[in-house]
Amino acid sequence: MARGHADVVVVAAGSSQRFGSDKLEANVGGRPLLAWTIDRLASSPLVEDIVVVTAADRVERIRDASWLSPKVADVVAGGARRQDSVAAGIGALGELVAAGPDGAGDRVVLVHDGARPLVSLQLIESVVAAVRSHGAAVPMLPIAETVKRVGPDGRIVETIERSGLSVAQTPQGATLGHLDRAIRAMRDDTRLAGREFTDEAALLEACRIPVHAIPGDPANLKVTLPGDLARVEAILGTAPPPRVGIGQDLHPFGPDAPLALGGLTIDGAPRLSGHSDGDVILHAIADAILGAAGLGDLGRLFPAGPSTPAGIDSSRLLADVVRRVAADGLAVVGLDVTIVAARPRLGDVLPAMGARVAELVGATPTAVNVKASTGNLAGFEGAGRGISAIAIVTLSPVTSAGQR
Repeated sequence: MARGHADVVVVAAGSSQRFGSDKLEANVGGRPLLAWTIDRLASSPLVEDIVVVTAADRVERIRDASWLSPKVADVVAGGARRQDSVAAGIGALGELVAAGPDGAGDRVVLVHDGARPLVSLQLIESVVAAVRSHGAAVPMLPIAETVKRVGPDGRIVETIERSGLSVAQTPQGATLGHLDRAIRAMRDDTRLAGREFTDEAALLEACRIPVHAIPGDPANLKVTLPGDLARVEAILGTAPPPRVGIGQDLHPFGPDAPLALGGLTIDGAPRLSGHSDGDVILHAIADAILGAAGLGDLGRLFPAGPSTPAGIDSSRLLADVVRRVAADGLAVVGLDVTIVAARPRLGDVLPAMGARVAELVGATPTAVNVKASTGNLAGFEGAGRGISAIAIVTLSPVTSAGQR
């Protein structure tokens, strides 16, 4: 191995408890998150061999994966703790070194989180150079926010002085000799028995091996929560574009009551005429959603005939539409509705209507806007003969973790 090059242990054996599912298998642009991390590491000319450490039940699946880089020399099972997984990876690298021409202890080894797919080539180069100069190195980012200690009852106990405090990133690097020594000490030194080390630097520090800090990279995001995937997709340019649809409906007033509008019942106003309950707002929204998803229109799905019960609640129709687009992996992320009506007065019910619509389409309340106009008292609506509504909806693909 040329001087200045490095081998990498990719730690991918975690349980992803905070994520809610296996984040390393989360779909990012049609490939698992782990594939992006490995490819980014493999793209560095400084990286020689990569060992992936994963859960025992995933070893064969990753070994056989079509996306696996040729630089991956082995895939091995990890342990219950991070340090156990790192030890397994270092052991696998040690066997590779022993089988090769270069078995020197000054060989550079990087340990990197499988959930950090945005590591830059510059950061890899910086860590390798720092290990060559200092024996061990870790990229660090200074803490910009105020740090507070919170008690078990939820109350703030104290504010911590943040000067001199930083957060650690990966890849963390050290010579193979230093890592071997630290792993042996972890197993043999009674002072270290039972201790858990959350990163490699902590283990090296416990073994009195100096670790040099270098500047980290703010873009080197670690995927921890489902919402982090959207940020990764945006940076990688893999996020599919949103889909937009427009829906419009108009119904005259009929002889019955009360008025069904926007999923609410408004007493004191006549019901809109139609085969269903006549809710023009929900009809316009349903048509907009179907248009954005390319699934036709509401009339085709629910024709005015025996297959659609007379007077059916339009919220049931909308719920069916939402289920259909969800089955296609789409969800409502934005909705704007304009109601045109001279009667009844709707200003006081618009907030409740917006909340109800958000509930029906499965969107956050802030993603839904419902507004009303009298249409300057012109035309069909302005004459008080009926109500019309126009809806514009934005759909976005849902990730494998259920986040938009």
